[in-house]
Amino acid sequence: MCASKDMGSATFIRCTVMLCLLLTFSPSLAQMEPPLPKYKIYSVDDSIVVDGLPNELAWQQTPIIDSFSYPWFKDGKKERTEVRMLWDRSYLYVFFTSYDAFISSHLTQRDDPVSRDDCVEVFIAPDTSRIENYFNFEFNAITTILDRSPLMERSGRWNADGIKVASHIAGTLNDSSDVDDYWTMEIAIPLSTFETFAPDIPPQQGQQWRLNLYRTGGDVNLQYATWSNTLRPKPQFHAPERFGIVTFSTTPITSN
Repeated sequence: MCASKDMGSATFIRCTVMLCLLLTFSPSLAQMEPPLPKYKIYSVDDSIVVDGLPNELAWQQTPIIDSFSYPWFKDGKKERTEVRMLWDRSYLYVFFTSYDAFISSHLTQRDDPVSRDDCVEVFIAPDTSRIENYFNFEFNAITTILDRSPLMERSGRWNADGIKVASHIAGTLNDSSDVDDYWTMEIAIPLSTFETFAPDIPPQQGQQWRLNLYRTGGDVNLQYATWSNTLRPKPQFHAPERFGIVTFSTTPITSN
């Protein structure tokens, strides 16, 4: 009887110690997840010409996002992607530079599945309290657009009005016999696109949106790169809870 009590006490003590160690040293699931990336989007006073070239002083002074992750990487080469963002009272501007040894794009019709080509994507939730209401904009290297909205149940029947887009290809398109350098995608999305869901249009100083940036596709050396890791076991970009955080600044970029 006494021996049984002793054994029970010892077991209880061991369990208590193990529980304390787990609580002390095992981080929670949230702590294990990588933090959401952040970026400040400066305003721009000067006119931005959407031509696929970062010639404006504003673009040259804009901070670059280049910390992309490759959560589904298998083999080949992890090709570098750089993104800059600006805004004015009418547009959100996004400029991608995608370093790519073999540039390929074939699809030409609006809302074609452009992620099969070399493609860059912007997913935007303009209300941080309702991130399920997000937009996605996808562009292949020859500027074919696929866009979806929380309106019309994310169907292809919805198309954003007034998007400006231009690309520049430093290489030979759809020719894997040589080595290319990079391609760019310059995008201007009208802020009016988000009026139904955004708290303020144009955004106010310090206002935050949720946003993610992606790169996909290609005939050779298939890429799946993300700014904010979606933490999905397979390629999946529709993860608004993992969108990064962008903060709008009314400070003109050229005044910094």
